[in-house]
Amino acid sequence: MYLSLARQRELLRVVAQMMHGFDSAEVRERTGHDLLRLLRADYYASYVWNPARRVFADRVTINMDPANLYNYDIHYQFNDPMTFKLQRRRNATRVSEIIPQRELVKTEFFNDFLFRDGLYWGVNLYAHDGVLNIGDVRIWRGKRRANFDDDDIAVLQLVKPFFTLAMKRLQTLSPASAAKAALSDVAGLRLTAREVEVARLLCAGKCDKDIARALGIAFSTVRTHLHSLFEKLGVSGRVALMLRLMCPHY
Repeated sequence: MYLSLARQRELLRVVAQMMHGFDSAEVRERTGHDLLRLLRADYYASYVWNPARRVFADRVTINMDPANLYNYDIHYQFNDPMTFKLQRRRNATRVSEIIPQRELVKTEFFNDFLFRDGLYWGVNLYAHDGVLNIGDVRIWRGKRRANFDDDDIAVLQLVKPFFTLAMKRLQTLSPASAAKAALSDVAGLRLTAREVEVARLLCAGKCDKDIARALGIAFSTVRTHLHSLFEKLGVSGRVALMLRLMCPHY
């Protein structure tokens, strides 16, 4: 997978944004706007599975008609040829991998629900806590665009552990605890105090120049600390570093 520098920055923004906010809907909406830019997509929806009622609830959507979504809530989610199959997947998955596009476009679900808003090519990602689905990301492109490619899937796979971590944290922690848990405890990683400061600012979504300004150090010094962090943690690149710091067991 090749990511341009601009796309790397967009990916870092997505990851950093997930660690802010103390409300599931707020985080999922913010994530949605960022993912639409990152994946060059058009439509977004996110739900949390309610196992007691056996429905997808707490929806957050972007660029979708509320009236059409109401129809989904009361009817189409129960007449859906692919979402429950996608929900069982532990990796980001194109809708076309579950049901071929030529078959999907013949269904009531497509013609009376999806296509009314212009949704054509889809990809879904589900966060799980054990066997429980605790949140999802559903991203769609219009018919004039191409289907999501393998690089798009790889990008979503990089996003997945952070999204899962955010959903778990928002399920179980108070706002004060969530703020403290945005970065894993680094006491046992033998980092210097300055390296910890650099790591925390990086995980807050700051670029190198912003980190240098915040800490009152030279830009080149920030780079030196980052390279030291890469070596100590055995990673290469900012995304891998954030993954190691924030999702240590991934």
